[in-house]
Amino acid sequence: MPAIPSLGGLRGRGGNRAKAALDRPIPVPLSAYVVDCAVYVEGKRLPGRWTHTEAINEVRKQHTGFVWIGLHEPDSEQIQGIAETFGLHELAVEDALEAHQRPKLERYDDTLFLVLKTVRYVEHQSPTTANEIVETGELMVFLGRDFVITVRHGNHSGLARLRRDLDDDPERLDLGAAAVVHAIADHVVDHYLEVTSRIEADIDEIEAQVFAPRSSVSAEQIYLMKREVLELRRAVMPLATPISRLAEGYTRLVPDEVRSYFRDVADHLVTVSERVAAFDELLSTLVDATVAKISLQQNTDMRKITAWAAIITVPTMIAGIYGMNFDYMPELHWQFGYPIVVTVILGICLLLYRIFRKNGWL
Repeated sequence: MPAIPSLGGLRGRGGNRAKAALDRPIPVPLSAYVVDCAVYVEGKRLPGRWTHTEAINEVRKQHTGFVWIGLHEPDSEQIQGIAETFGLHELAVEDALEAHQRPKLERYDDTLFLVLKTVRYVEHQSPTTANEIVETGELMVFLGRDFVITVRHGNHSGLARLRRDLDDDPERLDLGAAAVVHAIADHVVDHYLEVTSRIEADIDEIEAQVFAPRSSVSAEQIYLMKREVLELRRAVMPLATPISRLAEGYTRLVPDEVRSYFRDVADHLVTVSERVAAFDELLSTLVDATVAKISLQQNTDMRKITAWAAIITVPTMIAGIYGMNFDYMPELHWQFGYPIVVTVILGICLLLYRIFRKNGWL
């Protein structure tokens, strides 16, 4: 609990009521970048609000429990005090301030630094007209013996609901700060599964339209989906190694009871990775199919144009011959010359049309 002032000056005039009031935790207003600061002892959250200094002092005074601090896009000045209090390495702090990190796991003395990519599915009417399907953010986690600090970048990766769920599960929190790290990793990977399921439905819709007759899906639209899948792949694939290391006993900060839970997260991550790889291959196939379909349509159009040009050539040729200014030409002054020439032209054109139609050119 926060430090309590001396009661010596209050005794004598309502001292008991004053002491009872001061025994209650003193509310400490949280700043804009500190989402929450909580103290957990024996899996239960202690009441009241805490500054980061008061929180870690309380935990270390009781020799049990841990502190969980949530930060949202702090700057270097805002995080400096927390870094000094918890002994965070300057390189890890520098990485936590930048929002363009690959998923990774690093160890600095007695502290682990884990970077996770968060993803969110962007709602849209149709995957063939959407400009964005996947939005990514970042979540950095510092894990110590008696603290866990989360630094969040992005507006979609909040942990408020997760924190409430954990508050209702003291047995899980009693395993220590590593249990919070597992819950966060499991939360992020579960979102991966949700996003991949919805992207799979989008890809199925694109696939149906690609192979539908007279479809309007272009290769550019499929490339857009492929780009979004690539962004998801950059979030998922590099995370496999950090999760595996946590499941295999990479550090003493993760007890054996929690390591078994990380194995489950690793299995789910493998499932997501396989899905994303399959999406990438399927979209490449759809691009090839779209290009082949466009080429086939162009060939069909060229055959139609060629067939009609051949048909039009017949009256053009005959009219060109009889349009020459010669006085002596066969049947030039014959009474039935014009109707016979027109009949011959129509007959030849009809014959060519039937031939091209039979061969599938028209």
